[in-house]
Amino acid sequence: MAFTAKDVSLLREKTGVGMMDCKRALTEADGDMEKAVALLREKGLAAASKKAGRIAAEGIVHAIAENNVGVVVEVNAETDFVAKNAEFTAFVDAVAKTVAVKNPADAEALMAMKLEGSDMTVDEALKEKILVIGENMKIRRFERFEGTVAVYIHGGGRIGVMVSFESDAAGKDGFDAFAKDIAMQIAASNPLYVGRDDVPADVVQKEKEILTAQAVNEGKPQQIAEKMVAGRIAKYFKDICLLEQPFVKDTDITVSQYAENTGKALGGSITVSKFVRFEKGEGIEKREENFADEVAGMMNK
Repeated sequence: MAFTAKDVSLLREKTGVGMMDCKRALTEADGDMEKAVALLREKGLAAASKKAGRIAAEGIVHAIAENNVGVVVEVNAETDFVAKNAEFTAFVDAVAKTVAVKNPADAEALMAMKLEGSDMTVDEALKEKILVIGENMKIRRFERFEGTVAVYIHGGGRIGVMVSFESDAAGKDGFDAFAKDIAMQIAASNPLYVGRDDVPADVVQKEKEILTAQAVNEGKPQQIAEKMVAGRIAKYFKDICLLEQPFVKDTDITVSQYAENTGKALGGSITVSKFVRFEKGEGIEKREENFADEVAGMMNK
């Protein structure tokens, strides 16, 4: 029995399972809708899809750096207990290695790729973990850098940082310690940009307008307000730009000075090219329920 794209969409609506899995099920079922539903249930895919609506804001951020390639990835789950599950952490590590080796263009491309060390696709392996562990899970985001890269994980996977450098001192004694210091600085201070030249002009202009309005509201004349803004915008750059921040291990110097001093000491130069900082669950709206509501919800099931 033949089937159409509309049939695939209908099966997806019925089960909540991905389009490719629905197409495979219909092919195996020779176009029989009910048989395809049964096949998906037998494989556990429909059961996994039922968990997809549950909020996943826990999990871990993981990072690897191997063979001049760095990857940082966030995989979410529903509870922080999962982050301590060996099967879950092994899966997250395999996802990071898949990104490193195969360089997917985006999350959709990643899901269709074979998971490193497995015969399953990333999507299939994820659904299997959902069924085995019993929680909704999502591969939320990843970044991949090539070249001289350092990674750092803080708080058991709460924060992950990856930094890319341009340097003729890479590989020399002391460089790895320096690179880790920079990654730790980013984890602790949460800068938004490498340097002030990286801050978009409209962002700077908006901040100047806000600071000017604050000064005027404080009763300062316009000319005085403009001078105050010049000083305050410099402080703003120190807050958001990595290179202008005080170095956490020696606040008498900036990160920029630390990089310059280290480069000279190693007989070369060091430039921080770019970085990424992931914090687990940032930006995800978490469901807030009190204990009484939770118990009542369980009683109604």
